[in-house]
Amino acid sequence: MSETIRACLWMIGAIASFTTMAIAGRTVSLDLDTFEIMLYRSLIGVVIVVVLSSAFGTARQITTRHMGTHLVRNIFHFSGQNLWFYSITVIPLAQVFALEFTSPFWVMLLAAVILGERLTWNRAAAAVIGFIGILIVTRPSPETLEFGQLTAAMAAIGFAGSAVFTRRLTRTETTTCILFWLTVMQAVFGLVCAGYDGDIALPSAQSWPWVAVIACAGLVAHFCLTTALSLAPASVVMPIDFARLPVIALVGVTLYGEAIDPMVILGAIAIFAANYVNILYETRRRTVAKT
Repeated sequence: MSETIRACLWMIGAIASFTTMAIAGRTVSLDLDTFEIMLYRSLIGVVIVVVLSSAFGTARQITTRHMGTHLVRNIFHFSGQNLWFYSITVIPLAQVFALEFTSPFWVMLLAAVILGERLTWNRAAAAVIGFIGILIVTRPSPETLEFGQLTAAMAAIGFAGSAVFTRRLTRTETTTCILFWLTVMQAVFGLVCAGYDGDIALPSAQSWPWVAVIACAGLVAHFCLTTALSLAPASVVMPIDFARLPVIALVGVTLYGEAIDPMVILGAIAIFAANYVNILYETRRRTVAKT
C-alpha cells in the first residue's frame, strides 16, 4: 500500500474523530457547560497521556522548560476549544466547520508577528480570499449575523494561536511534553472557570461515556492528522480534511434537521481554494529551492 493511500486512510480516521467529537459535544452540552466539558475532557486526557507515556517510556521527555510558552499556547487552545464547543450548540455544524477552516490564514498572520516568518504575497492573497469566504459564510449584517458565528470565527483564531506556539515549542520539546502540559494546564483552567461560581456539575451517568468520547476523539483526531502529514505532503493531506464539511453537513441534516445552506458551501469552497492554492505554491517553491 502506498504512503499516499495510507495518508488518506489516516485522514478518514481524523474526519471520523472530529465529527464524533462534534456530536458528543453537542450531546453533553445539555448536561454540562463548556468549561465543565473542558475540565472533564482534560482530566481524562491527563490519565491517557500519563499511561501511554509510561507504557512507551517517553515520560522522561516531560520537562518544565518554556513553561511561559506552554501557558500562552494553552490559553489560546483553551479559549478556542471553549468557543468551538459553544458554537456547535447554537449554529449549524456546517457553519462552525467552515469558519474553523479559516485557522490557517490566522496562522500566517500570527506567525509573521510571533515567529518572524515572512508574509509573502501568496500568503497575503490567500488570507484575503479566505476572509472573503468568511463574509460569504456569515453574510454579516444586523439582521443575519449571529453570535455563534462570531464565536466560531474567534475559535479559529484561538486554534491558530495554539498552532503558532506549538510550532515554537516543537523546536525544543517532544510531543509527549506538549500533550502533557496541554492536558494538565487545561484541566486547571477548566477547574477555575467552571468553579468560579462555586458550582461544578458532575456529568450524569448518560453523559460520562460522551465525555470520554470527546477526550479520546480529540487525541485520536490529532494523532491521525499528524500521522497523515508524516506520510504525504500537506498539499495532498489538507484538501482531504475539507471533506469534514460535507460529512458534518450530512450529520446536521440527519441528526438535527439542519438545512444545508448553499452560501455556506460556497464560502467553504472559497476558503478551501485559498488554502489549497497557497499550499501548492509553498510546496513548489520549497521544491525549487532544494534543487
